[in-house]
Amino acid sequence: MTNIKEMDALMVRDENGEPKEPEWPEADVIVGNPPFLGGSKMRGELGDEYVTDLWSLYEGRLPAGVDLVCYWFEKSREQIDDGEAKRAGLLATNSIRGGSNRMVLERIKQTGDIFFAESDRSWVLNGAAVRVSMVGFDNGDEKKRTLDRFPVEAIYPSLVGSVDLTVAETLRENTNLAFKGPSPGGSFDIPGEVAQEMLEMVGNPNGRPNSDVVKRVINASDVVRSDRMFWTIDFGPHMPLEEAALYEMPFEHVKRCVYPVRRTNRRRVYREKWWIYQEPRIALREALRGLSRYIVTPRVAKHRVFVWVDNDVLANDANVAIALDDDYSFGVLHSRAHELWAIRMGTSLEDRPRYTSTTTFETFLFPEPDEEQRAEISAAAKRLDDLRRNWLNPEGASEVELKKRTLTNLYNARPTWLANAHARLDAEVYAAYGWPPDVPDEEILKNLLALNLERAAGEDG
Repeated sequence: MTNIKEMDALMVRDENGEPKEPEWPEADVIVGNPPFLGGSKMRGELGDEYVTDLWSLYEGRLPAGVDLVCYWFEKSREQIDDGEAKRAGLLATNSIRGGSNRMVLERIKQTGDIFFAESDRSWVLNGAAVRVSMVGFDNGDEKKRTLDRFPVEAIYPSLVGSVDLTVAETLRENTNLAFKGPSPGGSFDIPGEVAQEMLEMVGNPNGRPNSDVVKRVINASDVVRSDRMFWTIDFGPHMPLEEAALYEMPFEHVKRCVYPVRRTNRRRVYREKWWIYQEPRIALREALRGLSRYIVTPRVAKHRVFVWVDNDVLANDANVAIALDDDYSFGVLHSRAHELWAIRMGTSLEDRPRYTSTTTFETFLFPEPDEEQRAEISAAAKRLDDLRRNWLNPEGASEVELKKRTLTNLYNARPTWLANAHARLDAEVYAAYGWPPDVPDEEILKNLLALNLERAAGEDG
């Protein structure tokens, strides 16, 4: 629990009860380990009133929803900019490098500079392992720059020192393709035996089978570990209450298990449409229309893997769903080029990189292969997928053995055959970009950024 006294450093109230920023004392150096609290958890820990007033107080400087630690960075930046301090060194989770959190580092670069950073290192907090960033900044007087213990010419807001990927732009050609999966907001998921009972039930008053609304569902663990074989009750984004109630057994389950929780939700739409997924992701459903399969990757995972999912299976909000159904796209996404881009454009939770539909997918530039190159990438991608499927589900394997055969275990071991399959795929993708097969990682990132900016300029033109 965050100590509310700590929050007096960010906001206090005047004699009329109005919020105001407190004055910090003059100091040569500000050093601290501010509280770790994600933006989505602030209301629960600090209360609606405090958070609403804090957002209002810092409006125009920090976007609403950034992690709590960003406010300490902004206050320290302001102290330095006003001449009340000379430099600061603060600790944050490594999520400060990405998304809206990164804006506070961009502001630091606008009025001063970052002269020291540890971009991503392990840290133990209350017995739990987390990944943190350490950032030292001043008014720009310090000329030496040290990043991850190595001298660099500059440190960018993404806490990299070579390629500033923060300037990468969203590409229109990649929009409306990748989405966070639907968020249930209640106990819509059911085990296989309950689902089977619902699927076998007959006699709905509308004459329809329950298979209309009882569907297979997967989370991130199902993708990279053992499949739980769970199902979910999904009435879609628009089904009226009266129509949903005609699927008698599924509806009564939702009424019993979901309604008691959703009826007290702060948001009116979640309360009033309690039988509907909290965030059904209408745009995703539209994008998947007409596809027989689509690509899924966990939002947070140790290894950046992609899998094929049948269109009648729902990949929930622990995943990013990509509305593409061709082997070529699957291959490019599984290439080293895309893996590097995703790692550097994202953040991580503990030792697991985070993937997003916006910063990591929508900014990534696919190559422009000729027909032969596209066919070679597709063949290499299909080969990789076939080999993995054969390994994951060998004929005659026992249930105990199958539980050990997961994508996480496979990529942890990375046997020679898997490394060879990826090497072949990488070579074909690099050829489509016009790169040599031994192109260094940093060169890949420089090339991708240049291509991104060139393509974005062409779209604007």
